[in-house]
Amino acid sequence: MTKIIKTVGVCGAGGTMGAGIALVAARAGFATVCFDRSGDTLEKAAKQSIGFLDKSVERGKLDATKRDGIVASMVRTTKLEGLADCDLVIEAVFEDLSIKRELLGQLDAVCAEDAIFASNTSTLSITEIASGSKRPERVVGMHFCLPAQLMKLIEMSPGILTSEEVFGAAWQWTETCGQTPVKTQDKPGFILNALLVPFNNDAIRAVEAGVAEPADIDRAIKVGLGYKMGPLELIDLIGLDTQVRLCEAFYPITLDPRAATPPLLRRMVAAGLLGRKSGRGFFAYEGNTMFGA
Repeated sequence: MTKIIKTVGVCGAGGTMGAGIALVAARAGFATVCFDRSGDTLEKAAKQSIGFLDKSVERGKLDATKRDGIVASMVRTTKLEGLADCDLVIEAVFEDLSIKRELLGQLDAVCAEDAIFASNTSTLSITEIASGSKRPERVVGMHFCLPAQLMKLIEMSPGILTSEEVFGAAWQWTETCGQTPVKTQDKPGFILNALLVPFNNDAIRAVEAGVAEPADIDRAIKVGLGYKMGPLELIDLIGLDTQVRLCEAFYPITLDPRAATPPLLRRMVAAGLLGRKSGRGFFAYEGNTMFGA
């Protein structure tokens, strides 16, 4: 029997990706538990999410009553025990295998035996992440695209031991949320990041080599290839420190030279130029709102 999902938990809900995933779940009518170990980070994400919803109302894309219902369905917690009643828990924590495996082990002790665990990893093996749980058959890959509250695509990846029932229930949930799932194999980077991490690094190296200014590189990509967002703008959105972690996770697995961290990227991160979240990356930003707000 397919698992009925009513309550969804998001680990790392204080981050850009986690906050967006929580909005997807709540907007689709699911009770949503937003977990992060930092209360301040959670509070900041909550304000950004409400701001995003308010803008949606102002633009006529969302009814005010619906907005109030979405906000009411989202609860925040800094205690892992707050996820105990969740039918589906999606982790969106740092792209670090040991951290993700440890989290799944902790969720084993908190959540019901029939709970589904999903990883939002963009580069790591679902099978290796699932090995941190005593029930790897209930772990599935569910990679949302950034910004999750705007993008529809979800890469769905079963691990070696993922049960068909769990994969089917997770797939059905994404469709209920109005998302578009695609099935990928448990391969490094799945579809998007296998192509995108090297491509984004190429754009960074073009800046470093003095080929053109960041704005001109992005404009060329958007006008010439029809992309809605340039690669450098995208890196600013996901965070330059996140791009470093993607490279560090992806390069050792693939040994693709294009996936290695560009020196300019490391220097910018060392200088605190992390993109939108720090106010400056390849471009400068004002305010502290969620993308799309």
